[in-house]
Amino acid sequence: MYREAAAALGRALTARSLGLVYGGASIGVMGAIADAVLESSGEAIGIIPEALAVKEVAHQHLTRQHVVSSMHERKAMMAELSDGFIAMPGGWGTIEELFEILTWAQLGFHEKPCGLLNVHGYFDGLFAFLEHAVEEQFVKPEHRPMLIMEDSPEDLLERFDRYRAPQVRKWLTPSQT
Repeated sequence: MYREAAAALGRALTARSLGLVYGGASIGVMGAIADAVLESSGEAIGIIPEALAVKEVAHQHLTRQHVVSSMHERKAMMAELSDGFIAMPGGWGTIEELFEILTWAQLGFHEKPCGLLNVHGYFDGLFAFLEHAVEEQFVKPEHRPMLIMEDSPEDLLERFDRYRAPQVRKWLTPSQT
Protein backbone atom coordinates (compact mmCIF):
# COMPACT_ATOMS: atom_id res chain seq x y z
CA MET A 1 0.00 0.00 0.00
CA TYR A 2 2.83 2.47 0.80
CA ARG A 3 4.76 1.65 -2.37
CA GLU A 4 1.60 2.24 -4.43
CA ALA A 5 1.12 5.61 -2.74
CA ALA A 6 4.78 6.44 -3.40
CA ALA A 7 4.36 5.62 -7.08
CA ALA A 8 1.22 7.79 -7.22
CA LEU A 9 3.21 10.68 -5.71
CA GLY A 10 5.98 10.20 -8.28
CA ARG A 11 3.44 10.29 -11.13
CA ALA A 12 1.71 13.36 -9.62
CA LEU A 13 5.04 15.18 -9.45
CA THR A 14 5.87 14.51 -13.09
CA ALA A 15 2.30 15.35 -14.19
CA ARG A 16 3.01 18.85 -12.82
CA SER A 17 6.49 18.92 -14.38
CA LEU A 18 8.07 18.78 -10.93
CA GLY A 19 11.29 16.92 -10.28
CA LEU A 20 12.28 14.90 -7.25
CA VAL A 21 15.12 15.66 -4.85
CA TYR A 22 15.46 12.88 -2.29
CA GLY A 23 17.87 10.73 -0.27
CA GLY A 24 19.20 8.78 -3.25
CA ALA A 25 18.33 5.21 -2.23
CA SER A 26 16.95 2.49 -4.48
CA ILE A 27 15.00 0.79 -1.69
CA GLY A 28 11.86 1.48 0.29
CA VAL A 29 9.19 4.08 -0.24
CA MET A 30 11.65 6.67 -1.49
CA GLY A 31 13.07 4.28 -4.07
CA ALA A 32 9.52 3.65 -5.28
CA ILE A 33 8.91 7.40 -5.72
CA ALA A 34 12.14 7.76 -7.69
CA ASP A 35 11.27 4.78 -9.90
CA ALA A 36 7.84 6.26 -10.68
CA VAL A 37 9.36 9.66 -11.50
CA LEU A 38 11.90 8.06 -13.82
CA GLU A 39 9.29 5.80 -15.46
CA SER A 40 7.27 8.98 -16.18
CA SER A 41 10.33 10.61 -17.81
CA GLY A 42 10.81 13.00 -14.90
CA GLU A 43 13.95 14.23 -13.20
CA ALA A 44 15.13 12.45 -10.04
CA ILE A 45 18.10 13.82 -8.12
CA GLY A 46 19.54 11.77 -5.29
CA ILE A 47 21.75 12.92 -2.44
CA ILE A 48 23.25 10.05 -0.49
CA PRO A 49 25.99 9.86 2.14
CA GLU A 50 28.99 7.80 1.09
CA ALA A 51 28.43 5.37 3.98
CA LEU A 52 25.05 4.40 2.48
CA ALA A 53 26.24 4.46 -1.12
CA VAL A 54 28.91 1.85 -0.42
CA LYS A 55 26.30 -0.44 1.15
CA GLU A 56 24.79 -0.70 -2.34
CA VAL A 57 21.53 1.06 -1.55
CA ALA A 58 22.28 3.96 -3.92
CA HIS A 59 19.90 4.19 -6.87
CA GLN A 60 21.86 3.53 -10.06
CA HIS A 61 19.53 5.13 -12.63
CA LEU A 62 18.89 8.65 -11.37
CA THR A 63 19.14 11.81 -13.42
CA ARG A 64 21.90 12.85 -10.99
CA GLN A 65 23.27 11.26 -7.86
CA HIS A 66 25.34 13.33 -5.42
CA VAL A 67 27.47 11.36 -2.99
CA VAL A 68 28.24 13.47 0.08
CA SER A 69 30.32 12.90 3.19
CA SER A 70 27.64 13.13 5.89
CA MET A 71 23.95 13.19 6.72
CA HIS A 72 24.30 16.88 7.62
CA GLU A 73 25.69 17.66 4.17
CA ARG A 74 22.91 15.58 2.61
CA LYS A 75 20.16 17.49 4.43
CA ALA A 76 21.70 20.88 3.63
CA MET A 77 21.96 20.04 -0.08
CA MET A 78 18.43 18.63 -0.17
CA ALA A 79 17.11 21.82 1.44
CA GLU A 80 19.02 23.97 -1.03
CA LEU A 81 17.86 22.10 -4.15
CA SER A 82 14.23 21.58 -3.11
CA ASP A 83 11.25 23.89 -3.60
CA GLY A 84 9.15 22.00 -1.03
CA PHE A 85 9.27 19.01 1.29
CA ILE A 86 6.98 15.99 1.48
CA ALA A 87 7.17 13.24 4.07
CA MET A 88 5.58 9.89 3.44
CA PRO A 89 5.14 7.17 6.05
CA GLY A 90 8.51 6.25 7.48
CA GLY A 91 10.53 5.83 10.63
CA TRP A 92 13.01 7.75 12.75
CA GLY A 93 14.87 9.37 9.86
CA THR A 94 11.67 10.59 8.22
CA ILE A 95 10.42 12.19 11.44
CA GLU A 96 13.81 13.70 12.25
CA GLU A 97 14.18 15.27 8.81
CA LEU A 98 10.59 16.52 8.81
CA PHE A 99 10.92 18.30 12.14
CA GLU A 100 14.32 19.74 11.27
CA ILE A 101 13.00 21.33 8.08
CA LEU A 102 9.91 22.58 9.94
CA THR A 103 12.15 24.14 12.58
CA TRP A 104 14.11 25.87 9.81
CA ALA A 105 10.81 27.22 8.45
CA GLN A 106 9.74 28.44 11.90
CA LEU A 107 13.06 30.26 12.28
CA GLY A 108 12.62 31.88 8.88
CA PHE A 109 15.49 30.05 7.17
CA HIS A 110 13.16 29.14 4.29
CA GLU A 111 9.58 29.78 3.16
CA LYS A 112 9.00 26.51 1.32
CA PRO A 113 5.94 24.31 1.88
CA CYS A 114 6.24 21.22 4.07
CA GLY A 115 3.70 18.43 3.84
CA LEU A 116 2.66 14.97 4.93
CA LEU A 117 1.17 12.49 2.49
CA ASN A 118 -1.16 10.80 4.96
CA VAL A 119 -1.41 7.32 3.47
CA HIS A 120 -4.19 5.32 5.18
CA GLY A 121 -4.15 7.65 8.20
CA TYR A 122 -0.48 6.98 9.00
CA PHE A 123 0.09 10.52 10.31
CA ASP A 124 -3.25 10.97 12.13
CA GLY A 125 -1.61 10.53 15.54
CA LEU A 126 1.19 12.96 14.70
CA PHE A 127 -1.35 15.50 13.47
CA ALA A 128 -3.30 15.16 16.74
CA PHE A 129 -0.07 15.62 18.69
CA LEU A 130 0.68 18.84 16.81
CA GLU A 131 -2.80 20.15 17.51
CA HIS A 132 -2.20 19.36 21.19
CA ALA A 133 1.14 21.20 21.05
CA VAL A 134 -0.71 24.28 19.78
CA GLU A 135 -3.35 23.96 22.50
CA GLU A 136 -0.61 23.71 25.15
CA GLN A 137 1.13 26.76 23.61
CA PHE A 138 4.35 24.98 22.61
CA VAL A 139 3.61 25.73 18.95
CA LYS A 140 2.22 29.13 17.97
CA PRO A 141 -1.11 28.97 16.13
CA GLU A 142 0.38 30.99 13.29
CA HIS A 143 3.15 28.39 12.85
CA ARG A 144 0.79 25.40 12.72
CA PRO A 145 -0.15 25.94 9.02
CA MET A 146 3.51 25.43 8.11
CA LEU A 147 2.78 21.70 7.96
CA ILE A 148 0.21 20.67 5.39
CA MET A 149 -1.40 17.23 5.47
CA GLU A 150 -3.46 15.59 2.72
CA ASP A 151 -4.50 12.05 1.81
CA SER A 152 -3.82 12.33 -1.93
CA PRO A 153 -0.73 13.52 -3.81
CA GLU A 154 -2.82 15.77 -6.05
CA ASP A 155 -4.48 17.55 -3.11
CA LEU A 156 -1.14 17.95 -1.34
CA LEU A 157 0.54 19.44 -4.42
CA GLU A 158 -2.44 21.73 -4.99
CA ARG A 159 -2.04 23.09 -1.47
CA PHE A 160 1.70 23.48 -2.07
CA ASP A 161 0.87 25.72 -5.06
CA ARG A 162 -1.22 27.98 -2.80
CA TYR A 163 1.17 27.96 0.18
CA ARG A 164 2.39 31.26 1.59
CA ALA A 165 4.69 31.14 4.59
CA PRO A 166 3.35 32.92 7.65
CA GLN A 167 5.05 36.22 8.32
CA VAL A 168 5.89 36.06 12.01
CA ARG A 169 8.21 38.72 13.36
CA LYS A 170 9.01 37.02 16.67
CA TRP A 171 8.85 33.29 17.15
CA LEU A 172 9.23 33.40 20.93
CA THR A 173 8.21 36.06 23.40
CA PRO A 174 9.75 36.48 26.87
CA SER A 175 6.49 35.40 28.55
CA GLN A 176 6.81 31.97 26.89
CA THR A 177 10.20 31.17 28.37
